[in-house]
Order: sequence, then structure tokens, then C-alpha cells
Amino acid sequence: MTASTDYTPPKVWTWDKANGGEFANINRPISGPTHDKVLPVGRHPLQLYSMATPNGVKVTIMLEELLAAGHAGAEYDAWLIRINAGDQFGSGFVEINPNSKIPALLDRSTAKPIRLFESGSILLYLAEKFGAFLPKDIATRTETLNWLFWQMGSGPYLGGGFGHFYAYAPKKFEYAIDRFTMEVKRQLDVLDRRLADNEYLAGQDYTIADIAVFPWYGALLKGTIYGAAEFLSVHEYRHLQRWVDAIAARPAVKRGRMVNRTWGEPSEQLHERHEASDFDTKTQDRMPASGA
Repeated sequence: MTASTDYTPPKVWTWDKANGGEFANINRPISGPTHDKVLPVGRHPLQLYSMATPNGVKVTIMLEELLAAGHAGAEYDAWLIRINAGDQFGSGFVEINPNSKIPALLDRSTAKPIRLFESGSILLYLAEKFGAFLPKDIATRTETLNWLFWQMGSGPYLGGGFGHFYAYAPKKFEYAIDRFTMEVKRQLDVLDRRLADNEYLAGQDYTIADIAVFPWYGALLKGTIYGAAEFLSVHEYRHLQRWVDAIAARPAVKRGRMVNRTWGEPSEQLHERHEASDFDTKTQDRMPASGA
């Protein structure tokens, strides 16, 4: 193993804006807005401000699944927040999510609008609001929440750890990549072993646990994030592959993955979503996306 010996941590760390990396322009050690910007509001009770990263896709899949299950109250407007451009630091967005991360949701169906941030919190809120994708049986409900919170705890190691050092860091360091590859492989094995004897993560029911885990680990296995499928030998996890393929085939999942997406094939992008018919007419073809 090669080791870097040319860096000694200073006694007091100071912020170097030129620290490099793909997202260096939006990383900073302070919170709060950087500019004034009022968020747009559509006609539906649920207003989503997001982008189709794995965390954002969790919520759009959930909303499309709710609509597919007949919950008309889950109709929503999805507004694009371009995180590379710093839209998440606008004053309107920070008012909903002081942590300046997507997704953020505003429920205007209540007497006083309810703000929601953190994707796991949003999934749990919507599941309880509509009584869907969260089993009522205490044992299965608890198992669902076990896996939901497993994902919330594991995600930073996958994205901020492995994804950053393998795909985005300006320099590659063997120790960092080895450390986080070890952890991601362990996570994949955890999922594969669970799915060897269960159709879904909580058992036989498709739940918010599957909706939370799929956008991260499904994308990883299919090579659509980090380009690391071969590097991680994802073919080894055949039970996980079966689960990923089954969820990817769901019509609501296909729609949810399109919303707020700005990359890939044009046919797979829907920059903003305001009506179900937008999947046919493509809102990006007839109106400018917010933040453009």
C-alpha cells in the first residue's frame, strides 16, 4: 500500500475554498442562504423541491407509487433544484431545509404548511399520511424501519465515502478507496444475505425500506452511479440483483426515476413534474426548468 506523507493536519483547520473535487464550488463549512430566491409554488398540496440524485429519487418513486395505488391526495409539483448551481442555498429552500440538501417537501394540505427534509423522514411522513407502504403489524413495521434507518446510516459511507474518493476526489488515495470499498462490499453482502430468503427487505411486503434502498444500491449495481459495478464485482450479489431488477420493472419506479432528472437520455428526463400527463409531453420541452 502506498501512503501519502506530505500532509500533516494543522493545529487549527481553516477553510480552503480551492480544495478541489467535483463539488468544491458548493461545499462550505457554514450554513444559511447565500442569496435571496423565492421558491415557485404549484397548485397541488405537495410541493417537492429536488433533483434526481438517489436521495431525491426516493421521494419521487414514493409519490408515484402512492398515485399508482390510488391515493389522489399524493398529486404533487416537482420543482428542479440544481445543486451544482447552488439552488439549495437560496433563501426559500433554506427556509424549508436549513441543512441545504435535497430533497425538501412542503405539505400545504394542512392548516399550517408542514416542512419536511431528510429523505427518510419524508418517506415515513408520506407512508403514515396515506397509510401505505408501511405495514401496520408491529413486527413487520419495525423490520421496515430497521432497514429504512439502515439505509440512512449506510448511505454516507456509500456516497460521501466510496463515491467521493473513487469517483470525485481530485486525487486518488489507495487507503481511502480501500477503506470505503471494504465497507460498501460489506453493505452489499448484508443486503444479499437478507434478500436470499425474503422477497423484499421487510419480508413479503414492498415498503418504504425498498423505496429508500433501491435508488442507491440499484444504481450502484447497474453502474449508473460512480461507474464502479465492475470494480465492486456486483455480479456476485445475485439475490440483490434479483431484487433490483424486480423493483426497476415497476411502472411507478420508472416514472419516479425520471422526475427532476437532467442527465442521460432525453427520453429518461422530466425536469419538472406538475401533472401525470407531463410524462408524455415532457415539461422540459415546453417550459424552462427552475434554476436554469
